Amino acid sequence: MITVNKKWLRLIGIVGCTVWMASCKQATDAGVKPSFAIMEVKAADKELSTSYSATIRGRQDIDIYPQVSGTIEKLCVTEGQTVRRGQLLFVIDQIPYRAALKTAVANVEAARAAMATAELTYNSNKELYAQKVVSEFSLKTAENTYLTAKAQLTQAEAQEVNARNNLSYTEVKSPSDGVVGALPYRVGALVGANLPYPLTTVSDNSDMYVYFSMTENQLLALTRQYGSMDEALKNMPEVELILNDNSVYNKKGVIESISGVIDRQTGTVMARVVFPNESRLLHSGASGTVVVPNIYKDCIAIPQGATVQMQDKVVVYKVVDGKAVSTLITVAGINDGREYVVLSGLQSGDEIISEGAGLVREGTQVK
Repeated sequence: MITVNKKWLRLIGIVGCTVWMASCKQATDAGVKPSFAIMEVKAADKELSTSYSATIRGRQDIDIYPQVSGTIEKLCVTEGQTVRRGQLLFVIDQIPYRAALKTAVANVEAARAAMATAELTYNSNKELYAQKVVSEFSLKTAENTYLTAKAQLTQAEAQEVNARNNLSYTEVKSPSDGVVGALPYRVGALVGANLPYPLTTVSDNSDMYVYFSMTENQLLALTRQYGSMDEALKNMPEVELILNDNSVYNKKGVIESISGVIDRQTGTVMARVVFPNESRLLHSGASGTVVVPNIYKDCIAIPQGATVQMQDKVVVYKVVDGKAVSTLITVAGINDGREYVVLSGLQSGDEIISEGAGLVREGTQVK
C-alpha cells in the first residue's frame, strides 16, 4: 500500500488550480479584440473659429506737442473729456510772442518806408539820367538800393508771418475730434517742442482699430481659401472681440486690412479690425482677443484625435475591409484646435478611426 504525504497532496492541488486558472485567462484574452471608435465622414458646411491676442487703438491717437516754448498759462480741458477739432486745449504764455509780433510789424513798416524812399530816388535818377544830368553809375546805384529795400521788405514780412504763427501756436488746439488722455503738465510748467512726453494725447474713439498678428501659414490658407487677399477681405465674415474681463463686446467688427509685408523677426503679418464704439466702452491701449470665424462650404471636418502627425504630413486610418489602412490627407492651415478641415485624401462616405489613431498599426483588424 502506497502512502502519500498530505503536504504533497496539498501542493499538487495548488499547482493544478493555478495552471487551470492561467489557461482560462489565456483563452479569455484570446477571445477579446481591441475596439476602436469609427466614424463615417460626410461633407457639410463648417465654421471654425480662431482666436488671436489683440491690442486696441483709437482710429487716431495724436500726441500733442507744443510748437513754441514757454510756461503753461491755462489748461482748458480735463482727462477723458470729449473734444472737437479746433477746440482749445492749452494756452502758453503769450507775452513774449506778442512783443515779437509788434517788433515784426514795426520792422515791416520801416522796411516799407525805406523801399518807398529808394523807389523815389531810383525814379528821380532815371529822369535825371535821361537828361544827362547823372551818370549811369548813379542810376545803377539807385536801382540796387531800391532792389535791396524791396528784398528787406519781403524779409520783414516773412518775419511778421513767423511771429504771427508763433503767437497762434501759444494756443494749442485739438487737431481732431476725440477724447483727451493724461495731462502730465500743469499750469506753470515750462514746455517746449523737445518734451520727453506729449502735453496730452487726443484719441479718436468713435471707431476703434483692433490689431492682431497672423502667421504666414494662416495668411496662405486664407489666400487659398478665397482665391486672393482682396477677395478674402471682401468675403470674410464679421469677427468678435473678447475683452480683458472675458466678456464679449456687443458689436461685431470687420477686418479692414491685412499687411502685405511679413515681419522677418516674428514671421507674422499685422491685421486690422474696425469696431464701432458709440458706447465708448473700448479704450485706446486696452487688450483683448479677436475671434475670427472661417466658413468652409461643403467640406469634410474630422477630429484632430483621428490624425497622426508625421513631420509635416497628416495621416488618418481608413477602414477598408475591416482593417486599418493609413491614408495621407491635406488639411486647411486654419483650425480651432479641435477639428481639421480636410482638403484632400478623404471622400464623403469613407470610414475612419476617429479616436486614438496614434495607437493603431497598419492592417490592424478593427471590424
